[in-house]
Amino acid sequence: MKYEIDDIFYDVEVQKKKIKNLYIRFKDNTIYVNVPFMILERDIIKLLNDNVNTLRKMIKRDDKKNDVAFLGQPVDVVAISNLKHPECVNGKLYVKDRSKIDDAYKNLALPIFKERLDLIYKMFEESIPYPALRIRKMTSRWGVCNRKTIMITLNLELIKWDPIYIDYVIIHELSHFVHFNHSQAFWQTVYKYCPAYKVLRKNLRE
Repeated sequence: MKYEIDDIFYDVEVQKKKIKNLYIRFKDNTIYVNVPFMILERDIIKLLNDNVNTLRKMIKRDDKKNDVAFLGQPVDVVAISNLKHPECVNGKLYVKDRSKIDDAYKNLALPIFKERLDLIYKMFEESIPYPALRIRKMTSRWGVCNRKTIMITLNLELIKWDPIYIDYVIIHELSHFVHFNHSQAFWQTVYKYCPAYKVLRKNLRE
């Protein structure tokens, strides 16, 4: 079964279950509909028609989630089974396995984040410790500063952003070694090393 939204036809996979209500979800360019056993196809089409705006939002979210970028530029993923190390060259992200893109990102991000950390640390006039660097995927924060362990953690997703955003997050976290809060003095420190931080912060928050 196919269903058209904005001139694009999507596969519809109907899953009949012992349920009373109807449910819709969207994943990998496919619309999944959970329906009771005795429902007719016309009722499924009516359900889709009644929820077409919701489907548009689902499609938009799924497209955004599946965006593949590297340092602010969109890239195409190329899988090579015998690849020894991931690399990103001429708009192509070469990986060993498409299902492990995050592993490739982490491999590529570590030297880049480390280089940016070293450069920015040398900029700081304040006396702060040199922190250990950790990278992990986070859902609600771009960076974390742990003053007790002298470590900063950067969100793996930053590798998709222009380096100016990576620099801002590093400056933000290093500034916490000066002021462990979000006081006016803290933001003055951030501004000292990143005058455009308000715009960058707004874009990241959105």
